[in-house]
Amino acid sequence: MTCKEIEKMIPLFLSDDLDTEDLREFMEHIDKCGECKEELSIQFLVLEGMSRLELGNVFDLQNELKYRMENAGHTLKLRESMQWVLYAMEGLVAVAAITLVGLLFVLF
Repeated sequence: MTCKEIEKMIPLFLSDDLDTEDLREFMEHIDKCGECKEELSIQFLVLEGMSRLELGNVFDLQNELKYRMENAGHTLKLRESMQWVLYAMEGLVAVAAITLVGLLFVLF
């Protein structure tokens, strides 16, 4: 993905609205591109900082962004693992269906 595409995805990332594939590409790009990582930091600081200031809350946005990035990495791994579990279950269902058809064919 290009930097321009990643920059358009930043608001979606910040609102946790990226699907698994987009999240993977976003995370990979952010890890490699300092400019996009800086843009992510700026947008996060502006959005969260303004919200927190309005509420009068104390905050450490740099650590919160770091935590959010780490959490997104864990979420991505979990989503990908779950996808493999679904593939395995679909395979088992297919095997069970074939076995059932075979048994019905033998019995009748």
